[in-house]
Amino acid sequence: MKHLITAALMMAVAAPALASDPAKLNDLEIAHVAYVADTIDIRYAHLALALSTTPEIREFANTMIRDHEAVNEAALGLLAKLGAEAQDNFLSQKLAADAQGIIDNLSTLRGAEFDQAYAANELGYHQAVNGLVEGVFIPNIDNAEVKALFEQGLEIFKAHEGHAEMMVEAVK
Repeated sequence: MKHLITAALMMAVAAPALASDPAKLNDLEIAHVAYVADTIDIRYAHLALALSTTPEIREFANTMIRDHEAVNEAALGLLAKLGAEAQDNFLSQKLAADAQGIIDNLSTLRGAEFDQAYAANELGYHQAVNGLVEGVFIPNIDNAEVKALFEQGLEIFKAHEGHAEMMVEAVK
């Protein structure tokens, strides 16, 4: 199960597997992908709060909600300041569609099986999204303020990745 979740995300962000190239997205399309990715992780966290009683999982989930909501609020504020609107695109649509399948699969699990799958998904999700943000998005963002917001967010999400790695070990 956990390999299916990580594989689905990796397929969603792997440029060669897609008809379009994430490196060719404009700043407003990149902003939409980031907003959707944050919203997805918030959904995963709410599911974890609903299904897990493990303190480490619940603490991590609360952190995901707090941090991803804060980044989304900052992004929406910046877009408003710039008088711009994020633009839906192939990648944000693919992420959203794949996330629903992952949520459906996670929803069928309970106890340690859920905790292990959630932790593995969070680690894989942060690795994939952080790699995309660092290796593709940040180098291709034109607006300095948008780039700075992504760089700040990446620092937070790399910390999440490290925390997720520890969580995977804790729930083995």
